[in-house]
Amino acid sequence: MLKQEVTISNPTGLHLRPAGVFCNTASYYNCKVLFQHEETVANAKSVLSVLGACIKKGDKIVLICDGEDEADAMKAMVSAVEDGLGE
Repeated sequence: MLKQEVTISNPTGLHLRPAGVFCNTASYYNCKVLFQHEETVANAKSVLSVLGACIKKGDKIVLICDGEDEADAMKAMVSAVEDGLGE
């Protein structure tokens, strides 16, 4: 299991479009991809879970990848967040 904290830099946080990029990136991998924001742990492969977490610009989340391709998934997720999730 890998964990890494990242900061959301999108001007509008994880609204629908960047949430879709976030979920599509996570869904590409077979491992379990979760994220934690405050006390909430949510499935990164679910758009509803991502939107329900109400992540705003500057919020820190912890990405959690667990499974056979966890290293590749973590690298892709961190890169996607750092690249602005398509914005």
